[in-house]
This record gives sequence, structure tokens and C-alpha cells, in this order.
Amino acid sequence: MDILPLSEKIKNKIEKHHLQKKFNKQTKLFKLNPKHPSLNVKLLEPKEYGIYSFRIDRKYRGLFIFRPDKQAIEILAITVHYQ
Repeated sequence: MDILPLSEKIKNKIEKHHLQKKFNKQTKLFKLNPKHPSLNVKLLEPKEYGIYSFRIDRKYRGLFIFRPDKQAIEILAITVHYQ
């Protein structure tokens, strides 16, 4: 599964929160196996929007959508995950 290029806003957030190493590790894993348990991929509510999240670390999640036209995912945002 390919990942479309990141927006400048997302790149800046990754850099600001020092997530580059973790983000690279998780996206590499996602490309190899999007269903890997450590990614903890979940379809968010409301489900009809088709927005998913994957784990970057215990605090941060990446939000994404599938882009079947490009056979890739598009990462929309990096968010804080509250439990």
C-alpha cells in the first residue's frame, strides 16, 4: 500500500513533536502490512466518512483515508489520542 506525499502542515507537526523516527517506522510497517497489530488501525465514527486512524505511538495517531483511484492512502492529520 502506497502513501501519498504529506502536506507541509503534517510534515511540520511531525517535526514539531519529534515524531519523525516513529512515524517513519510505522509508515514503513503500514506499507508492508496495513493490518499489523501494532498499527492498531481503526475505522472512526461516523463510519460513512471512511476516516481511519493508525498508531504512531501511545500519544499520537495518524488519520487517513483510502484513495482507491491512486491505490494509496492519504494521511489527513496527526492527532493526539486520548483514552
